[in-house]
Amino acid sequence: MVDFDSNSAECSVFTFKEGLLSAVAHDLKLAVGRFTVRAGRDGGPSWGVSGRWDAGSLTVKSVMKDGHEVAGALGARDFDKIAKTVREEVLQSGRYPEIVFASTAVALDGDRARITGDLTVCGRKKSITFEARQSSGRWVAEVVLHQPDFGIKPYSAMLGALKIKPDVKVRVSLPADRLSLVAEGGA
Repeated sequence: MVDFDSNSAECSVFTFKEGLLSAVAHDLKLAVGRFTVRAGRDGGPSWGVSGRWDAGSLTVKSVMKDGHEVAGALGARDFDKIAKTVREEVLQSGRYPEIVFASTAVALDGDRARITGDLTVCGRKKSITFEARQSSGRWVAEVVLHQPDFGIKPYSAMLGALKIKPDVKVRVSLPADRLSLVAEGGA
C-alpha cells in the first residue's frame, strides 16, 4: 500500500450554479487541504483504496468558466466567505469532521480501474462506483456526487433565485509512478 496526502496528491471539488440569478453567480473549484489516500495491494493480489478528507479544510481555489479557471473574478474575502459557508453550513464540518471512503472492490484493466466502495459524508454512508484512469503520469478519479444522497441541502440564496446544483464533481489525482512500484511488487 502507498499513502498519499496533499503534498503528493490533489483533491478538487467542482460546484455548478443554477437558478434565475445564475448569471451573476460562479461555478467554483474548491480544494481539500488535508487528506490521506491509501492505494495498492495489501499483502496479496487484491487492490484496495481508502481515504479520509478533512471536511474543515476546504478552500476556494478559483472561479470556473467553461471548464477553465478564471483569475480575478472574486477577491480573497469572497473566497474566504464561500469556503466558510461550505465548511460550516453545507458540510457541517464541526459535527462531521471527516469524509471517509473504503473500497469494496477494485478491478484493474491496464490504464483504467473500476472502483466500488462506501463513501460517508455528513454521517451518511452510500455505496458508489467510479472509474480512475492513468493520464499524464497520474491516476485520476472523478465521481459525481448528488448532495441530497448524503442529506445535504444544496446551497441557495435570495429565496432560491441563486443556488448550487445538487450534483458536484470530485476529482482525486495521485502520482502514477508510486503506484506502479506497488503493481510491480517494489513497494
